[in-house]
Amino acid sequence: MRTTEESEITINDLFISYSDEGNESNPTVVFIHGYPLNKSMWSSQTAALRDTYRVITYDVRGFGNSEAGTEELSIDLFATDLKRLLDELKLDKVILCGLSMGGYIALRAVEIFPERFEALVLCDTQCTADSQEAREKRMKAIDSIRNDGLDRYADQLLSDFFFTDSTRRKSSEIIEARRIIEGNSKEVLCNTLVALADRSETCSGLEKIEIPVLILVGNEDRITPPASAEFLKSKITGAVLHRLEKAAHLSNLDNPHAFNAYLEHFLKLVTARKL
Repeated sequence: MRTTEESEITINDLFISYSDEGNESNPTVVFIHGYPLNKSMWSSQTAALRDTYRVITYDVRGFGNSEAGTEELSIDLFATDLKRLLDELKLDKVILCGLSMGGYIALRAVEIFPERFEALVLCDTQCTADSQEAREKRMKAIDSIRNDGLDRYADQLLSDFFFTDSTRRKSSEIIEARRIIEGNSKEVLCNTLVALADRSETCSGLEKIEIPVLILVGNEDRITPPASAEFLKSKITGAVLHRLEKAAHLSNLDNPHAFNAYLEHFLKLVTARKL
């Protein structure tokens, strides 16, 4: 049966918004978005994969159409939400893909409940905890959000999110990203920045990962640069790394053609059990 739906699911009295596209009998790929965006950032990937895979995207709590709840936000909590989502959808094992914050969540989830995943895709992310400098930058961002509003904060983010040339080539994507950023709750953004700053490292668990892993990174990513991706590859046995030209932090939006080509090739190998 082919499904194409966007709906809400209740997890411990918390409404989580998700989209479910493709045939239920096909291998399932779950995508986790980056901060401070939502599931719509995966529209190109969903369109490319839904005829061959079951594709699930969802809004992390507090983002998009998902409720924030009352619990203190943390990467561990986000990972637990993912497990609960898989449980509610009766998904025993999936292929997991996360970008930036989504990658932090994915790495934590694979560390906590590895038996639920058959492959992992890490995009523009890293395993290290925040340095003191990075923590201070997040605290300054919180001050900026509270004192200057989301318009200026969006300017700061978008300058790092997209490849320089994309300001001309990808104007519609940038406009949409700005709309999403400015549509967020200030409280959720600030609380999530604290969660990101307080997250613990996942590097020590990388050598334990036994499933196939694809690593994608924009060649011009200044937030989680290619060096971070190279480090992930060096610690994960058999991991495959591709650097995307003319792409910065949001590599799936900057260069969707290359991103999707690498992703589809990897998924074919995984589902054919050739890795």
